[in-house]
Amino acid sequence: MTASHLATADRSPVLSAAPESPTAVPTAVPAVGAAPRPASRRERPRVAVIGGGRNCEHEVSLATAASIRRALDADRWEVLGLTIGRDGVWHRVTDAGADAPLGEGPADSLAAALTLLADCDLAFPAVHGPLGEDGTLAGLLELAGLPYVGAGVRGGALAMDKWATKLVAVACGLSVAPGRVVTAEEIDRLVWDGPVVVKPVAAGSSHGVTLVRAADRLRPALDAALALDDRVLVEEVVQGREVDIAVLRRADGTLLTGPALEIGVPAGRLFDTGLKYEGAPDFRVPAELPPAALASMERAARQLFAALGCDGVARFDFFVTAEGRLVLNEVNTTPGMTEHSQVPLMFAAVGLPYPRLLDDLLAGADRA
Repeated sequence: MTASHLATADRSPVLSAAPESPTAVPTAVPAVGAAPRPASRRERPRVAVIGGGRNCEHEVSLATAASIRRALDADRWEVLGLTIGRDGVWHRVTDAGADAPLGEGPADSLAAALTLLADCDLAFPAVHGPLGEDGTLAGLLELAGLPYVGAGVRGGALAMDKWATKLVAVACGLSVAPGRVVTAEEIDRLVWDGPVVVKPVAAGSSHGVTLVRAADRLRPALDAALALDDRVLVEEVVQGREVDIAVLRRADGTLLTGPALEIGVPAGRLFDTGLKYEGAPDFRVPAELPPAALASMERAARQLFAALGCDGVARFDFFVTAEGRLVLNEVNTTPGMTEHSQVPLMFAAVGLPYPRLLDDLLAGADRA
């Protein structure tokens, strides 16, 4: 299918794909680290695994956090489970697996949670989406002086914002789907010119994402995306295979790139919430790619890992066109982390099983 575009009546500029020629990686500003903490005298470091969240990815985050808690080696780690409710109230996960509220409202429960976090050695944030993955939770842990797994404030905020991610990718010389950002005030000026993908600028798990093939479906798709964010990204449709790759920063500071994973997507569909969570997704590891295409994908992922300020592990989602061109879709700094999620499957395929991957992430968070 030929790519289409969406314009406005006044023909406002859109973001175009970058040329194929590589450019130098922009120098990444060093992330601000957590304040030094006294060395723990515990035989097993205490890890706070934080799940839930005040967003549409709440249930996914609960699954990620529960999986991490179960998989952490009890002989090596002492685990404290914390959950942020949809209403913002913090809970402690009891030994029986139930959630015990730490207060009546967000503020007093957060104060109680901070008291518990003060007695921890590390944190493993597992809150996908806004008010978690977007740097919010990292900022809280930075202020608390608690080392944590994953990207810092800047890396989380940039990567969660799909428009900002595209701008950084283009500056790195990578290709992206041409598109533009639309707000509620602008949607009446949009002019239909063929199929597009509509998505919230800052949301995950494919919530609010719609493949729009007819003019009369555009407004409902925009309204659905605007229900989750005040900015919407409208992109040209890219025809290609959906292939992911992950980059892991290990405890010694070196980067490890996992094998590429292809997502089997039926013709005419997106990898949406239905395909992700209803039934078993079709993940193929390793993806069958020509060596040159795989090498290009690895370089692009490492470029973006540095330029965005990622840490821990991040997943980079690409389209691979029939001509072999790579087009960045998005970046996830808090990717799904159950044993059957993409990132653990990738690293398990190269001999790094799920519990050891979690150990690596925690060791990397504590390397300072």
